[in-house]
Amino acid sequence: MKEKLKSLAGSERVFVAVLLCVIGIVSFVLGRYSVVEPASVPPSVENRAGVVFIDTPDPVVQPDATRVVASKNGTKYHLLTCSGAKTINEDNKIYFDSINQAKAAGYGPAANCGGLQ
Repeated sequence: MKEKLKSLAGSERVFVAVLLCVIGIVSFVLGRYSVVEPASVPPSVENRAGVVFIDTPDPVVQPDATRVVASKNGTKYHLLTCSGAKTINEDNKIYFDSINQAKAAGYGPAANCGGLQ
């Protein structure tokens, strides 16, 4: 059979080159199929008691479900992580469970707080 394939290729050098290419392509394809996608298998941690904890990703927080804070004396609302929120006196802070609640109370987004609508 080897001689028959060599005769189809024309010479031994062409036969070896084609054979190496076929082996390389087959190896590449088999390697691709053997890899498990990291996103498809959630990471887990097993403790000494044999209990397995699966680490699940955090839920996606929608903009209208973001907690914000405003000042009783001001007109702007801030994300809790913004520098403007940190300057408000604790006694004057008003917390809202969503941006929509802050807007309904008459507050507008702070210009220096990125990520607000």
